[in-house]
Amino acid sequence: MLPVLRLASCRAHTAWRIFQHTHRTPLRQWLPKRRQTTLATGSGSVLARSVPVPNAATDRVIGRWLLGCSGLVLGAVVLGGVTRLTESGLSMVDWHLVKEMKPPQTQAEWEEEFSKYKQFPEFKIMNHDMTLTEFKFIFFMEWGHRMWGRLVGLAYILPAAYFWRRGYFSRSMKARVLGLCGFVFFQGLLGWYMVKSGLEEKPESHDVPRVSQYRLAAHLGSALLLYCASLWTGLTLLLPAHKMPDSRQLLHLRRFAKVTGGLVFLTALSGAFVAGLDAGLVYNSFPKMGELWIPDDLLAFSPTIKNAFENPTTVQFDHRILGISSLTAITGLYLFSRRTRLPQRAKVAIGCLTAMAYTQVLLGISTLLLYVPTPLAATHQSGSVALLSFSIWVLAELRRAVK
Repeated sequence: MLPVLRLASCRAHTAWRIFQHTHRTPLRQWLPKRRQTTLATGSGSVLARSVPVPNAATDRVIGRWLLGCSGLVLGAVVLGGVTRLTESGLSMVDWHLVKEMKPPQTQAEWEEEFSKYKQFPEFKIMNHDMTLTEFKFIFFMEWGHRMWGRLVGLAYILPAAYFWRRGYFSRSMKARVLGLCGFVFFQGLLGWYMVKSGLEEKPESHDVPRVSQYRLAAHLGSALLLYCASLWTGLTLLLPAHKMPDSRQLLHLRRFAKVTGGLVFLTALSGAFVAGLDAGLVYNSFPKMGELWIPDDLLAFSPTIKNAFENPTTVQFDHRILGISSLTAITGLYLFSRRTRLPQRAKVAIGCLTAMAYTQVLLGISTLLLYVPTPLAATHQSGSVALLSFSIWVLAELRRAVK
C-alpha cells in the first residue's frame, strides 16, 4: 500500500511541475516583451515631444482656421450689404456688447424698442407710418448682422488663444494674429461709429436720413482688409509656393497681378460710396449716363474734390470707370498669362478671376438698368468680394517660393 501511495505522490508532483512550466513560460516570455514595448512607447513619446512646434501640421491647422474666419467675414460683408439695401441699419438705436444679444421677447419689450426708434430721424422723416410688424423685420436684420459680428470675433479670439497656448504660432505669426484680432475689435467699434452718424439730427439737411458714406466706406474697407489678410495668410499656409524660374516675364506678371488686385479692391471700396449716397438710383442707363457720355452735373459741387465723394452722379461715374478698368486689367492679365509658363493651379486661378470679372460687370449693369432690386444688388455686392477673393488666390499662386 505504501509504495502505491509514494508512486501516486511522485506522479502528482511531476504533473504539478509540468503545469507550472507550461503556465509560467508564457508569463516569463511576456514580461521582457512588455518591458520592450514600454521602452519603445516611452521613446516614441519622447520623440513626439521633440518634434518642433510650429511645424507643417500646425501650419495646416492655422491655415484652415484662418480660411474659416475669412468665410465668416465674407458672410458679415454680405449680410451687411443686405442690411443696407433693406434700410435696416438704423433700427437698433443703442449699442451694448452683451445686453443686446437677447432680442425683445414680450409685447411690452417690443413696444419699448419701437418707441426708442420713433425718437430718431429715420422714423420721423421716412417711416412715420411704419407698423410694429414692419419694425420687427428691420430690427432682426440689424440684430442678425450684429450677432454675426460677435460670432466673427469669437471665431478669431478663442482659437487664437488656444493656439497661442499650445505654441502653434511662430514669432511673425503671433504679430499677424494679434493684428487680426485687434482689427476685429476695431471693426466692431467702427460699425457703431457708422450707425451713430445716421441717428444724428441734421436740421440743415433736407436729405433722407442715412449713415455717412465716409464712415460706411471705412467700415467696409476695414472688413475687406480683414478678409484679405485672413484669406492671404490662410492660403499661403495651405498652398505650397510653386518653384518657378524667376524670369523677366514672370516678374512683370507678378507686378501686373498686384496692380490688378489693388484696382479690384479700390472698385469694391468705391461701391460703399455708391451705396451710401444711393447713387445707383441716378442715371439708370448704360453705357451712356442719360443722353450723354459725360453728364452735365459731374462737377456740380464746390470745391471740385467734393464731387468725388458727395455727388451721386460723380460717384456712379467713378464706379463705372473703375469697374471697366478692372475688367480691362483682368483681361490683360489673362492674355499675358497665356504667354507665360505657369503651373496648372495658377492658370485655373487666373481663369476663375477672368470669368468672375465678366460676371460681375454683367451683374452691375443689370442692377443699374433694373433700378437696384435688392436680390440683384446683394448678388452684385457679394460678387465684388468673390472677385477680390480670386485676386488674392492669383497672388498666392504667383508668389515667390521662400528659399
